[in-house]
Amino acid sequence: MQKIEGRTMNIRENHNPMEHFQQWFYEVDTAHPEDEANAMLFTTVGEDGFPKSRIVLLKKFTWEGFIFFTNYHSEKGKAIAYTNNVCISFNWMTSGRQIMIEGKAEKIAKNMAEGYFESRPKGSQLSAWASQQSQIIASRDVLDNQLKKYAKTFNNTSVPKPEHWGGYIIKPLKMSFTEKDSKNNIYKSTLYSLLSNYSWTRTTFFEYI
Repeated sequence: MQKIEGRTMNIRENHNPMEHFQQWFYEVDTAHPEDEANAMLFTTVGEDGFPKSRIVLLKKFTWEGFIFFTNYHSEKGKAIAYTNNVCISFNWMTSGRQIMIEGKAEKIAKNMAEGYFESRPKGSQLSAWASQQSQIIASRDVLDNQLKKYAKTFNNTSVPKPEHWGGYIIKPLKMSFTEKDSKNNIYKSTLYSLLSNYSWTRTTFFEYI
């Protein structure tokens, strides 16, 4: 145990932060009235050099990382193509918990994306064909007409996954967990960092609010 700049710090190694995330996510999803526990703030850096954030939904997490789906031609898809350094964060206000994750975004395998696409309602599948995300259209009628077009095209058949639609997995390099203890006026923050040998260091801080 060390004392650094007014913080109490405890360093331990070889702990997998995905276990930590799994525990917190389960607790928040089952024990706290969060509207959408899987809503995450997703931040990218585009060609203009500025960060941009938007809310996306986490659809799955594995021991490798965090998976979401989108249009590859969207602004976030173009930003990932420019640099795949990204950040996601979960802010669970009811439980007083926050997680921030820095990592690399990579496309998932086509068959995995197809499997998820097949599980979506047909209306959502058709929308993936009709909607060209982040592109300007003349009016709402243009979008409605596109939707009608593809509804007719796939009227009596299953809807295939468009080539421009798929999933990304965010493989974490750093994960920070912060929890507020209002009763004792303390924040507890745990930072995990991935080493070159794929083990993790864990550093825990305690700070007074």
